[in-house]
Amino acid sequence: MDTVYGMSPAALSTSTLLLTVYTILSKVHSDRNVYPSSGVLFVHVLEREYYKGEFPPYPKPGEISNDPITFNTNLMGYPDRPGWLRYIQRTPFSDGVLYGSPTYESVGKPTIIEITAYNRRTFETARHNLVINIMSAEDFPLPYQAEFFIKNMNVEEMLASEILGDFLGAVKNIWQPERLNAINITSALDRGGRVPLPINDMKEGVYVMVGADVPFSSCLREVENPQNQLRCSQEMEPAISCDKKFRAQFQIDWCKISLVDKTKQVSVAHEVVRGEGILPDFGEYRPPSNTLKSRDYYVDFLITLAVPSAVAVVLFAILGYIMCCRREGIIQLVHHSAIQKSTKELRDMSKNREIAWPLSTLPVFHPVTGEMVPPLHTDNFDSTNMPLMQTQQNLSHQTQIPQQQNAGKWYP
Repeated sequence: MDTVYGMSPAALSTSTLLLTVYTILSKVHSDRNVYPSSGVLFVHVLEREYYKGEFPPYPKPGEISNDPITFNTNLMGYPDRPGWLRYIQRTPFSDGVLYGSPTYESVGKPTIIEITAYNRRTFETARHNLVINIMSAEDFPLPYQAEFFIKNMNVEEMLASEILGDFLGAVKNIWQPERLNAINITSALDRGGRVPLPINDMKEGVYVMVGADVPFSSCLREVENPQNQLRCSQEMEPAISCDKKFRAQFQIDWCKISLVDKTKQVSVAHEVVRGEGILPDFGEYRPPSNTLKSRDYYVDFLITLAVPSAVAVVLFAILGYIMCCRREGIIQLVHHSAIQKSTKELRDMSKNREIAWPLSTLPVFHPVTGEMVPPLHTDNFDSTNMPLMQTQQNLSHQTQIPQQQNAGKWYP
């Protein structure tokens, strides 16, 4: 039973009769110690069931409490975690996971991780510390390392002990080493991968690095064959003989496998060679004295401003003369020439109006006698007020076409 400080038990019992009091408490528990090895995958699960007991539930009678719980992890005294340690929690209703590969530089230095659990329904918190005591591995690092890309797995699925154990068993079957360890696990999203579409239960993919103490097997070396390299360049699946060992549970992208042989990486100590990039040693630095003569920049200032200003004034004067002084006469000449040209065009069009009569309005021959009909108008006829289409009344000199007789009678 939690105690509310500052109230006696009698007063507390009286107050509970009047109203229900909800308190927000923050609990700090004892530290928890873990002892991972450097260069070996470290996985620590933050179980929601463990933290459920830290929050007093307030469900209705007969209900089972399933509060959403999220976690915040950080290095003590710092806002974030160490660079080698990652954290993932998909939803507030799933467990959180701390994972990573401890570095050799952290050996012997306790790493204290503050874990704060938040109950998103009651806004209560529970906090405790995780002390990571990194131990030195005997054969760190393992000299032969292979990194696989598994397409049908997410990182939290691969971190499960059963799934990871099945994968290491398959690798051990094709490699046959005496010592095999999982070194690191990285999500494809941390390597620049894209978020998969939410269809067909697609996975984001995960990189798994393992290390062994024996050279790579012939099956793993098949990836380096020129034929398989060519198929990978053409975005085709290479032919790997041991792929069937993984195909039942894991889909390996053999084009993205990486084989690293630490025994061939010889570290060469580079000695410092003095050359043009390194100054000779002249002893102690002596700053310049305070008796330096001051320099007058007034003349430089005038030259910098005067020359461009003078050029700008000259150009402005020339442009003003062209635009203002000579503009009126040029515009008048152009305007006068345009008027003359337009007047001439109108006169030419007025003279040629009678020539453009449509032929459909002019009779060509007499409909009865077949004689040529004289033109309707003389050369001096004013056609400005003449309608476009002529009617029968206007054409009085034309002969009427006789009406057709009835078809039923014959006249000799």
